Amino acid sequence: MSKTARLVLKIVGASLAFAACVCLIIGGWHDLSVGYSGLRNRWSRKFNSEYDDYDDEEELFQ
Repeated sequence: MSKTARLVLKIVGASLAFAACVCLIIGGWHDLSVGYSGLRNRWSRKFNSEYDDYDDEEELFQ
């Protein structure tokens, strides 16, 4: 096989691999966003200040 044909096959193979990665990312985008929001909610519940509930009461008296 000539060098040109090998180079073309490598370029085509790299293009197909890149396209497969892009398709996986686009296809799994919803799952990634759901996972991120779930993680963010868990962190916010875990590291909440115990005084966050009192902020609402202060707004009532202003």
